[in-house]
Amino acid sequence: MTDMTELQARKKPMNLAIVYVDPDAFVANFMPWLEITAFITAQRAGEATVPADGVTPKLDEKQLKSDAVISVGNDAIFAFCMTAALKGDKAAVDKVESALSESLGKEFPGFSALWNFRGQIDAPVTLDDFVGQAGKKMLLADWPPPPLRAKENWNAGLRFFEKARKSNFVREIMFPLAKWHRERWTEVLEKGVAFLHHIEDNVPVLREVLNEPRNDEPFIANLLLKIAPAVDMELGDDMQGYLRSLARRD
Repeated sequence: MTDMTELQARKKPMNLAIVYVDPDAFVANFMPWLEITAFITAQRAGEATVPADGVTPKLDEKQLKSDAVISVGNDAIFAFCMTAALKGDKAAVDKVESALSESLGKEFPGFSALWNFRGQIDAPVTLDDFVGQAGKKMLLADWPPPPLRAKENWNAGLRFFEKARKSNFVREIMFPLAKWHRERWTEVLEKGVAFLHHIEDNVPVLREVLNEPRNDEPFIANLLLKIAPAVDMELGDDMQGYLRSLARRD
């Protein structure tokens, strides 16, 4: 059936593929996801009606190059690359790129999102630039030296957090992102406190933040807010308000 129920049914395996960084499952469900989102978008615009057989229409070559399909493809590819980067799983990204290039051509819907994690952007400007370049370093295990590592982790974590909140797969990115934050900052607590600013003030704050057992959006927001002084980051009022609002728990 071509409706919101079908949308949810097709999104579930995509969700799992992104959370668990499963390239085979992602590739297998990529086209069905593009098809249902494209159809529902067209239906809402009054450009399509439910087929008599109830089967979601396939996408032709022209539709695959439409802005709407490319946007959905970019979002899905970006989400997968983000969770793969958080796990340092470059092989998974390589496999997705190879499989989709073979089946849909090198300019498949979403290839431009992949480029953010592949290309060299010397002067990042957009959020996608920053996330892609941080993700590229994670995929290549290109870690900065210890004196710079905590600050770079904080910056990468903030960019990933902002990008995740704009994605159709926000929950699927947020959980592995929270785990990544916890692992990185636990490592700092155990091995890198000497490189933090105002150690006597910020180490107790870091311990308190990490005592929160839940790996979710409020945990990340609270960590970014509370640990900013430890990496010599001055947050503007708008960013402080943004993080504080997201750190609140009901």
